[in-house]
Amino acid sequence: RMARLSATLNKASNGRLPQWTPAMPQPLKPIAFGPASHDARPRVVYLAACVSRVMGPAYADREQSSLLDKTRALLEKAGYQVIFPDNADSLCCGQPFASKGYPEQAEHKRQELINALLHASRGGLDPIYCDTSPCTLRLVQDLGETRLDLYDPVRFIRTHLVERLEFHPQDEPVAVHVTCSTQHLGESQALIDLARRCSKQVVIPEGIHCCGFAGDKGFTTPELNAHSLRTLKDAVQYCSEGISTSRTCEIGLSSHSGIDYHGLVYLVDRVTRARSI
Repeated sequence: RMARLSATLNKASNGRLPQWTPAMPQPLKPIAFGPASHDARPRVVYLAACVSRVMGPAYADREQSSLLDKTRALLEKAGYQVIFPDNADSLCCGQPFASKGYPEQAEHKRQELINALLHASRGGLDPIYCDTSPCTLRLVQDLGETRLDLYDPVRFIRTHLVERLEFHPQDEPVAVHVTCSTQHLGESQALIDLARRCSKQVVIPEGIHCCGFAGDKGFTTPELNAHSLRTLKDAVQYCSEGISTSRTCEIGLSSHSGIDYHGLVYLVDRVTRARSI
């Protein structure tokens, strides 16, 4: 009923009121970023994107762990000490400002984040894991002489975690959505390869290169998202879930597919156990 009502209001207001869907995330409780425990484990700086800090799973999603908790658990399973930047709740790559036409404010937030990451990574000594591919793409552009070893989920898992984890692929089929930012980062095939490590059946829907959610456009211009994903439901009808690397994209994908889409780490965590090193 809520979905029908919000669709009517969205249309009646000429798009001024955003559209609600059953895939809408639940709000996350404030996150407690504890102090680092200095030990012999290798360090990784975990940059939790704004959307990861505020957007929890949908109410009806079978996965009720937040992306942040799931990511931290996977990194620790692989033997890493997880470090968070200082004042993590106030950090942002600036993408929301840039997309709304505020380039100066966007660059200010980006530089503020880069400085925080430099400090947290001991001047670029430690790798930095960003859990959302659009944020990673924005950060790696125009770094110049700045020494930051930045990774999106796909690149970090294939580079650092594969050798630390034992994979036991599941039988249930999985759908893969390669986000626009993953394509720009050059990690498209790597995402598909990781999915094939995790599941014996991987579905890559043909003809869908962009989900059309476009940040928050899926709320305010839902027709764009609906048109981009008009063939998705038929393509993934036999899949148990879908995976991606952007929380906002996953809202639209879940809405138009009939299955739940999650971050890649959910699948990797489910089918792996720590390898003895």
